[in-house]
Amino acid sequence: MLGPVRAWRGAEEIGLGPAQQRAVLAVLLLAEGSQVVTSGLVDAVWGTRPPASAVGILRTYVHGLRRALEPGGEIAASVIRYTGDGYQLRVPPGRLDLHAFREFLARADEARCAGDAAGAAELLRRGLDLWQGTPLAGVRGEYARGQRQRLDELRLSARAARLTAELDCGAHAKAASELAGLVAEHPLDERFRELLMLALYRSGRQAAALETYREARTVLVEELGVDPGPALRQMYERVLRADPELLGPPGQARPVPAPDISVPAQLPAGMPMFVGRDAELAEVSALPSGGTVVISAIAGMAGVGKTAFAVHWARQIADRFPDGQLYLNLRGFDPAGVPVPPEHALRVLLESLGTDPRGLPQDIDVLIGLYRTRLAGRRVLVLLDNARDAAQVRPLLPGAPGCLVVVTSRNRLSGLIALDGAHLQDLDVLSPAEARELLARRLGEQRVAAEPQAVEEIVAWCARLPLALAITAARAAVRPAFPLAAIAAELRAGAEGLDAFHDGDETADVRAVFSWSYLALSPDAARLFRLLALHPGPDIAPAAVASLAGLTLRRTGQLLGELVQAHLTDEVAPGRYASHDLVRAYATELAETLETPSHLHEARHRMFDHYLHTAHGAVALTSERVLIALAPPAEGVRGEEFAGDPARAQAWLDAEQAALLAIAEQAVNGRYDVHTWQLAWALSNQLHRLGLARELEAVNRAAMEAAHRLGDLSAQAHAHRSLGVVALDLGRFDQARVHAERATELFAEAHDMSGRAQSYRLLAVIAERVGDLKAGLDAAQRSLALFRSHENRGGDTRRGRAMTASALNAVGWFHVLLGQPRQALDHCRQALARYQELGHDVGASDTWDSIGFALHRLGRYDEALVVYRDALSLYQRTGRSDWFVVGTLMRLGDTHLSAGQPAAARAVWTEGLHIMERLVHTDVERLAERLRTRLRDLDRPSSPATADAAGVARREGGGQA
Repeated sequence: MLGPVRAWRGAEEIGLGPAQQRAVLAVLLLAEGSQVVTSGLVDAVWGTRPPASAVGILRTYVHGLRRALEPGGEIAASVIRYTGDGYQLRVPPGRLDLHAFREFLARADEARCAGDAAGAAELLRRGLDLWQGTPLAGVRGEYARGQRQRLDELRLSARAARLTAELDCGAHAKAASELAGLVAEHPLDERFRELLMLALYRSGRQAAALETYREARTVLVEELGVDPGPALRQMYERVLRADPELLGPPGQARPVPAPDISVPAQLPAGMPMFVGRDAELAEVSALPSGGTVVISAIAGMAGVGKTAFAVHWARQIADRFPDGQLYLNLRGFDPAGVPVPPEHALRVLLESLGTDPRGLPQDIDVLIGLYRTRLAGRRVLVLLDNARDAAQVRPLLPGAPGCLVVVTSRNRLSGLIALDGAHLQDLDVLSPAEARELLARRLGEQRVAAEPQAVEEIVAWCARLPLALAITAARAAVRPAFPLAAIAAELRAGAEGLDAFHDGDETADVRAVFSWSYLALSPDAARLFRLLALHPGPDIAPAAVASLAGLTLRRTGQLLGELVQAHLTDEVAPGRYASHDLVRAYATELAETLETPSHLHEARHRMFDHYLHTAHGAVALTSERVLIALAPPAEGVRGEEFAGDPARAQAWLDAEQAALLAIAEQAVNGRYDVHTWQLAWALSNQLHRLGLARELEAVNRAAMEAAHRLGDLSAQAHAHRSLGVVALDLGRFDQARVHAERATELFAEAHDMSGRAQSYRLLAVIAERVGDLKAGLDAAQRSLALFRSHENRGGDTRRGRAMTASALNAVGWFHVLLGQPRQALDHCRQALARYQELGHDVGASDTWDSIGFALHRLGRYDEALVVYRDALSLYQRTGRSDWFVVGTLMRLGDTHLSAGQPAAARAVWTEGLHIMERLVHTDVERLAERLRTRLRDLDRPSSPATADAAGVARREGGGQA
């Protein structure tokens, strides 16, 4: 695999046939023993345009590979096994160069942790010697290209690790020579520049090391428009000050203290009717209280009770983990959605550990490092449910001992077992005695004992699968007058025309259970069950369900109760409904078979309208953004009601964020162009508030494409403005300016003064970030003029007055920055009067802060102190971001110092520093160092008695999208 795809039998190379046949082998090998469904193989080999006979050709390729790999052997004994809906290839350990390479990496990591740099370097050299050129050479297509990039990155990481080990062994000059070549080959990869700087410095070439950084900065700015990352900048600073620790191998890292946060306790409730599994529980309970345990099902079978087992065991041992228990459903096999990406999972887990989500970095490696730092020195149990593969889980593993990770998956996750030392705990179906016990607990001992033969038949038809038994028992429980023999007869009849669910030699048909549960529903409940398959989110609220079906809330509640009773959906939290992934897959099949395309289209349209109109109402209550005009919702849409309460609106946006993103993606894929750009608009402020720049960029790029297809200038303008916000968040200031300027042009063509005014506001923020204060003032004044004109022409009175007030405050702020505090006070007081008249505390708090800054510049320190305290009081009342609070505390401390009150300045700056220690943001260290410098200056005898605020950039990281 680590070169052209080739195979040998002994010393003889095997002919693997044409390129596409080799591609089939590559896909099966990269699955690492897991099943690859037929459709997945077709996609990997032919991409989005397979031939009509693709499945037949695929069988031919598999047959050819079997003949090549197992000449003269039985098909049943072949290494390529047919699994019913796909293929599986198992390779013994040591027979695949990729496996051998990973083994070398794992052993090298162990050597490095043991302090054996020379041993680590040698193991990495041996691993890299396995590479024979470009990985998967000769295999074409998008799939191969993506896997090739992944393997190339693995190789580069190994080279970086080897060079690091060699530097620790003292081979500085040799490493410097190789690193110079790697930097030339990969000019944007900061790892090699950082190592080159270290190698040059250790070789006595400090000036050359510093020049390497300057070259890196030039290349990164020209190619990407970004500055070097924090690791490279830190290396530059250490070389610049001749840090003596750079001259030798790094010492032990000092432990990072765990943040002072509340202890998470997220484990789901245990199953009161959990039965059996005594041997498996004894096995896992005997394991050390740390590491990784994979709870898998034989041959990937779903419904075997992996989650129930994991939760039951986790609750038994929860007291061993006093620092908390985390739970996350990774949705690896969700038929109506996509697996949770590792970067999203990391954000959720970090937030659960107390990290502010609004400042989280975008880079996944930085997220991984932050997550492992948060767990270092703590004892936390992490339950990761329904994982897709090892690649989804590996970034979520802690980096230090002490924590336990429990993973459930249909796959064995052999990569975690081979490379990460995970313990595999297979779960088979229940024993006959355990299956009978499950039925007895749910139906009563007397009823089960009365019909032993029927019970045996039910157990056999359910193949002792816990999910099938649970649904069967629920069906029997709601029909107490039915004999169990009738239940067994229904199972027998339902199995005749449905696909079987395989487990080795034994056949069970779970869909038979689903089918008669479904057929027992009322017609309205059956239709609702089918339509629920259209919803892509993790769970759904009643109003969304009602909209999807076009029913009243009352009727929807009745039908949901019927589905819950039949165990075809569950109320996973108050007012939130979700179904097991197999149940959703069954519902999807029914919807595609029984619903007409027009009915499905109408249901999706109602669902999109529900989320769009509700999100629009939430945005109106939680931001000062210019609202877009929506068409009336389709008949039958039931929006959520917030009763004018911004807190309720924000809570809805937070609760539905995952569903909104999934709905937006579904609108894109279905070419619902109007919904696509309007949902992007509705999501933009929420994503910006949480610092989810990548997601914000993705939805608005899709919105831009939809807007162009529609020929809608206003829609294009809104997308440009949101993309400008993304670029600003990511520090791409030139790109941000281009988007904002294009937005102003398009809004002008669309005769949308308010949209144009907000785009000028964005230009003002961009100008401030790059230090062009005159341009910022000019843009703010243009924004103010447009808002005033819109207000005078009879625009939305309340919102128009609030936006005009915001523009007045912005103009005032720029006057302060430009040394014109009297003009600033005039504008800001006008803004404050408007905000107070409107009862708009959020805007008033920002304006008090601006007034305090202007009063400080005028030397009216006592007045400024009072005003800053007013701003902080309103921030607390309105729940504004900690970034706003920190900025005001910095300026308040400046004012205390200017007023000759150093002790008070120390107190508020220390408070600001404590807040920053809880935050994660690209600018947090820069601002924190600014505060530390001020505190150090207070301790110097020669420190001046007064200070003047030199213009701390305000509200960094905050603001409206």
